[in-house]
Amino acid sequence: METDKTRSDCPVSRTLDVFGDKWSLLIIRDLMFGNKCTYNDFLKSDEGIATNILASRLKGLEENGIIEKSPHPDSKAKIMYKLTTKGIDLLPIIMEIYIWSEKYFPMSAELKAIIKEAKKDKEKFAKQIAKGLKKA
Repeated sequence: METDKTRSDCPVSRTLDVFGDKWSLLIIRDLMFGNKCTYNDFLKSDEGIATNILASRLKGLEENGIIEKSPHPDSKAKIMYKLTTKGIDLLPIIMEIYIWSEKYFPMSAELKAIIKEAKKDKEKFAKQIAKGLKKA
């Protein structure tokens, strides 16, 4: 996940070098849609990430400019993570993953309804979500 190591100049390969493992994408998902912003929030995700993997992925995402950290306003012992503009720009890609998944995998009626709404006007939906992420 280091910024200076790439396998090739292929755009897909370079992108996967930044956030191509499952844990990084799940952290990005949690920041976008899960209202999660602290280390402990990420640890409580259903997928059960190990602490050493979480620390490594957070560091890599920060080094690559996808997330940034700041002091937590309610606790000096906590750090808050949020998506940078570069990270927020991944929103359409994550939305397309949700749309693709809805076609092939079972999911809750609530999530299906959200995806249905997003598909009506993807650009408008993405702008609304991005606006909320930029305020955070």
